[in-house]
Amino acid sequence: MLRFAPSPTGDMSIEDLRIALFNYMVAKQKDVNFIVRIEDLDKERNITGKDTEIMDIIEKFALPHDSVSHQSENLHIHQTLAIRLLEEKKAFICTCTPEQLNEEQEEAKYNKVPYRYSGRCSAMGAEELHKLKEEKIPFVVRIKAPDAPIITHDLIKGDIETPADEVDSFVILNADGTPTYDFACACDDMISGISLVIRSEDQLSNTPKQIHIKTLLGYEQQADYTHLPMILNAEGKKMSTNDDASSVKWLFEHGFIPDAIANYLILLGNQTPSEIFTMPEALKWFDLSRLSKSPVIFDIDTLRSINAEHLKQMDDKRLSTLFGFADADIGKLAKLYLQEACTINELESKIKPIFAPKNFEGKWSAQMHTMEDIIQNAPMINDFNAFKAHILKESGLEGEDFFTPLRLILTGAEHGPELSEIYPLIKPYLLEVAS
Repeated sequence: MLRFAPSPTGDMSIEDLRIALFNYMVAKQKDVNFIVRIEDLDKERNITGKDTEIMDIIEKFALPHDSVSHQSENLHIHQTLAIRLLEEKKAFICTCTPEQLNEEQEEAKYNKVPYRYSGRCSAMGAEELHKLKEEKIPFVVRIKAPDAPIITHDLIKGDIETPADEVDSFVILNADGTPTYDFACACDDMISGISLVIRSEDQLSNTPKQIHIKTLLGYEQQADYTHLPMILNAEGKKMSTNDDASSVKWLFEHGFIPDAIANYLILLGNQTPSEIFTMPEALKWFDLSRLSKSPVIFDIDTLRSINAEHLKQMDDKRLSTLFGFADADIGKLAKLYLQEACTINELESKIKPIFAPKNFEGKWSAQMHTMEDIIQNAPMINDFNAFKAHILKESGLEGEDFFTPLRLILTGAEHGPELSEIYPLIKPYLLEVAS
């Protein structure tokens, strides 16, 4: 079983989406369940409605899942398992104050050594619980440090050995009774039977802790891991909320479509048989172990190009619905502009002026008014050359006085695709267009 475990503390990032895509694809290839777990334990940072937004994005990318849950639903289980570790003397109660811990950290800093918990509370077990609660003394629960190195099996990076002292006696239950991220994550993966964890490289340091937790809980089915190299911006830095294209929401708002975004994120750092493909096609050849071990650069221009290609491949009638029509000819019309436009927004800026009221002011005002009258009173003419000849004859205009105003009244712009290509697609709307 594989899982996607987003946090509802902000917009879904493109890195999150890449993780969701890969988890879904591998689950599909292995014919195992794919589940979604909303990691909502950070109540102070949770944003109302973000969990719904996450699920809407998953639906837009057509990533069917077998179940969806919120991590907070397992709070009682997390607490029960932490107490069990206490009772089995695999964890201990810590009453160290923030001041004491700060002193330890400052001492480590002064001695230029990595900070490790001193272990001063390591003898405090489950028998202290009742007394501490009765006296209202704040405490946390720490897991006992491992006594041997921890091996992470990573499908991209190979086996990674983490020394025992780097894992340390970390906190698994906070003073308010809520589990820490690592403890909740490990418990939930264990409960769900997650066999492969695919996530970002910046979570690599969490993995040994989570393996250690599952080991002490007696869980024998340890998972394999894949830590995806980070996505960097054009400056070679980790993508952040300050980068325009860092979120899926931003990409949607700027006219990128799901098929193209998925295509690009699968393409990043990958060996693919072609640059343009669909998810069903990628499922036939995608191999997680062949991904690059190095960080990848997000290039918006490449995504723009891929987006244009997917718009070209879109069904004409379906494409027209993006602009408020249900007419295959309007889809064909939009595709004429894909030589100069790459996104839905850019296409809309070309299509909208065609059907909007025209500006009859300015240099070509008189010519346009003349043409408007002729078009409004003309019979239906199927052929563009015949239509052009009719306007020429009736208006007496020629040269620039004819062609520029004609383009303006038909498209609302002085430049664009050939009018001979545009006319057959807009002629049913001609009275609306030329007004």
